Amino acid sequence: MTPSPRDRIDPECLAGLDAMLAASGPGGFAAIPDLVERRRILAELTAAAASTLPAAEGLTISDHLAPRTTATTAPDAGQGPPVPVRVYRPVGAGPRAPGILLMHGGGMVAGSIDQEEAVARRVASEVPAVVVSVGYRLAPEHPAPAAVHDCYAALMWLAASAAELGVDARRLAVFGRSAGGGLAAAVALLARDLGGPALRFQMPLYPMLDDRNTTASSHEIVDVGVWDRAANVEAWDLYLSGHRGDDEAVAAAVPARAQDLAELPPAFIDVGTVDLFRDEVIEYVARLVGAGVPVEFHLWPGVFHAAEKFAPEARISHRIWDVRFAALRAALLT
Repeated sequence: MTPSPRDRIDPECLAGLDAMLAASGPGGFAAIPDLVERRRILAELTAAAASTLPAAEGLTISDHLAPRTTATTAPDAGQGPPVPVRVYRPVGAGPRAPGILLMHGGGMVAGSIDQEEAVARRVASEVPAVVVSVGYRLAPEHPAPAAVHDCYAALMWLAASAAELGVDARRLAVFGRSAGGGLAAAVALLARDLGGPALRFQMPLYPMLDDRNTTASSHEIVDVGVWDRAANVEAWDLYLSGHRGDDEAVAAAVPARAQDLAELPPAFIDVGTVDLFRDEVIEYVARLVGAGVPVEFHLWPGVFHAAEKFAPEARISHRIWDVRFAALRAALLT
């Protein structure tokens, strides 16, 4: 008899999952039907978690607004507000540190800069690098490609402000988890297609890549409680304004729909074996390799979606972060 997805989860990760479900209720946060309420609860929990963070010793943190002009974003982006960004700079990093554009998760419909505060601090400190975290607009109020254009505008601002920020514009990377991973992949594609800033590296982590939801894993992960099939279908519907899976989907917002993956920056990509995104990520990695893009890929056994977030003390969560940081250092510090 084939084990259920839950039965395949690493026991230490499973303890973290159960603690999360005890706080959120059955089905996880994505099962809260009202999106406004879902965002409110996530914001409250994020604020509570942030209150336990140690002081940002060794980092200077500042908030900025990245301007949006036709010269700094995609040609069809239209007008929009400046993009909020938060900059994390290691003290003593020197005048030419690597720069990492970080996109938060949340299924394109939730999340914020504050949500990724702990990750941004850790990445900045561990690499070390200047991290620019992006407060992109959310669907359904701002459907695709608003989020992609916001993140690309932030990348253009990072490159243009490199000297002021103490960043080496030749050592830029994009980084994100889940929806943020999908945005990292989309920004890498947009930078290539528009002749934008040259990226040294991309790190889409268990990325949200494909609106079609046709893979085996997209049908398999239905009741784990973290980003199950119903949540993913809902998120793509909201992000693509009801055009999920059809020919009117905004291709720039769906990396898996890109026809050509050649000449993209080297990538590090990972996903768990008990993650809904498992098979679409494997397919994307295979296409990158086939297009000649150097890829380091990790398929983590017994790991569900965002397990390192919900079970941070699990031994495999420590291993996951160690491998990621090693890859970032190898790509950006050598």
